[in-house]
Amino acid sequence: MALNPSGTPSPRRHMIPAALVAVAVLIAAGAAIATTAAYFELRPSGPPAPGTVAVTDDLGRTVNVPVDPSRVVVLSPNIVDSMVRLGLRERVVGVDCESAAFGGLTGDYSPAQITSWNLTSALCVQVGPTLSVEDLLNKTPQLVLTSTIVSLSDIEEISSTYGIPVVTLAPATLGGIVVDVELLRTIFPSAPGAELVGELQRSIANASALSSALAANGTAFPTVLLVYYVTPAASPSPGYWTFGPGTFGESLVEAAGGVGIAANSTVAYPELSGAQVLAADPQVLLYGTGFGLDLSTYQGAPDWGNLPAVTAGHDYPIDSTLITEAGPTMLLEGLPQLTALLHPGA
Repeated sequence: MALNPSGTPSPRRHMIPAALVAVAVLIAAGAAIATTAAYFELRPSGPPAPGTVAVTDDLGRTVNVPVDPSRVVVLSPNIVDSMVRLGLRERVVGVDCESAAFGGLTGDYSPAQITSWNLTSALCVQVGPTLSVEDLLNKTPQLVLTSTIVSLSDIEEISSTYGIPVVTLAPATLGGIVVDVELLRTIFPSAPGAELVGELQRSIANASALSSALAANGTAFPTVLLVYYVTPAASPSPGYWTFGPGTFGESLVEAAGGVGIAANSTVAYPELSGAQVLAADPQVLLYGTGFGLDLSTYQGAPDWGNLPAVTAGHDYPIDSTLITEAGPTMLLEGLPQLTALLHPGA
C-alpha cells in the first residue's frame, strides 16, 4: 500500500486506471542523455534474440517482441503472478516498487507474495511516485511487461528512445486474464505452464455453471459492495472506493453470482458516499485487507456502523491481492472465495 505525500493511505497504484492516478514523469535532457549512455554500456552483448513475434496488447498496440526473452522487467503484481504460474520466474529481472519513503517493494507486494515469489529489493524498479527510467535500464531488459501503472508517455520513452519493447497487460474482465496468459504463452512458447490456461478456463466455467444452477432454482443474486479502499469519515471527501462497469472487479462480482451496487455508475472506479451506500443497501459487503488496511480502517468509513450488511454480520474481509490484481490467482483463489461468501449454502 503506497502512501501519498501527505501521509494518507491511497489505493494501490496498479489497481485503478491511469486516469485516476496520473503520473507525469519529466526527465531533463542532460539526465536522459546520461541514462541513454549508461543503458547502451550495460546492454548485454551477444547474438540477437532468435526471432520476434507481433502481439497486440490490452491498449490495442501491436508490439514486436523477442521470442522467449531471458531478461524481462515486470511492472505489475498481476503480471508477476502470471509469470510465476507459467514457470517463468527466472526470466524476471525487475519488478515494480514504490520509492523507499513509500515502502519500496512492500508498497506493491504483500509479504506472502514477496516470500513465495522470491522477490528482493535488488529487483526494484521504482514506479511511484514517478518511474525511474534509470532503474529500469540498469536491469538491461529485452522486454518490459506492464499494466496501466506506466503512463503512455513513459511507454513511448522506453520504446522509442531506448528501443525496448513494452507490452501492456491490463485486463478489464476475468476473460481478459485468460487472454493475457495466452498472449504470454505466445511470447514464451517454451514456458512449462501450458496447463494454466485450461485451469483458468475451468474456474470461470465452474462459476458460470453454479450461477446458472442458482438462477434456474430461483435463487436471487445478492447485491454487493466490493470495496478496496475507504476515505475516512473525518476527511474532506469521505467514501467507499469500489468497482464500476467495465472493470475486472465488477466482472469478478458478476462471475461469483452477485450484483454490484455500482454496476450502473458513470465512472469505472467510483467513490461512493456513506449516503449512497445506505441508499443502495447492499446485502453483502466485501472489503479488501492488507497493505495497512484492516477492519479498523473500514470502521472509520462514513456510516459503517449503520450499514445493514454490517449490522447483520454480512461484512467479510478478503485479501486485497485477490480483488485488485487481475491475474491467475484472482481466478483460481479469489473467484472461489467470493462465490463461497455470496452463496455459502451452494
